[in-house]
Amino acid sequence: QVQLVESGGGWVQPGGSLRLSCAASGLPFSSSAMGWFRQAPGQERVIVAGISWTGGSTYYVDTVKGRFTISRDNNKNTVVLQMNSLKPEDTAVYYCAAKPYGLGPKKEVEYDYWGQGTQVTVSS
Repeated sequence: QVQLVESGGGWVQPGGSLRLSCAASGLPFSSSAMGWFRQAPGQERVIVAGISWTGGSTYYVDTVKGRFTISRDNNKNTVVLQMNSLKPEDTAVYYCAAKPYGLGPKKEVEYDYWGQGTQVTVSS
């Protein structure tokens, strides 16, 4: 079955960095659009970044542009979200998501598979 396993969350002070990884199995990874979403307490789950099959196209929500970088390794079936200059408002549970054969999905409903989530807390 499909599994998406996130790792790398934790606590960091404002201005710090974290690197989230998502290991995928059981799906055509190199033909899947991948995304990172986040959900803060009491809020909806929203997309943070997305990446195309080959990694040639990426998408970022405005609030993270210039601070976050999404990348993928199709040989290792992994997708990474590098988060720099973190702010308290980045605090949330971060989820990895996959859409096999997807073309630029940005909405939660467009993704077929989800990881269990990893907590990111930014505070002093």
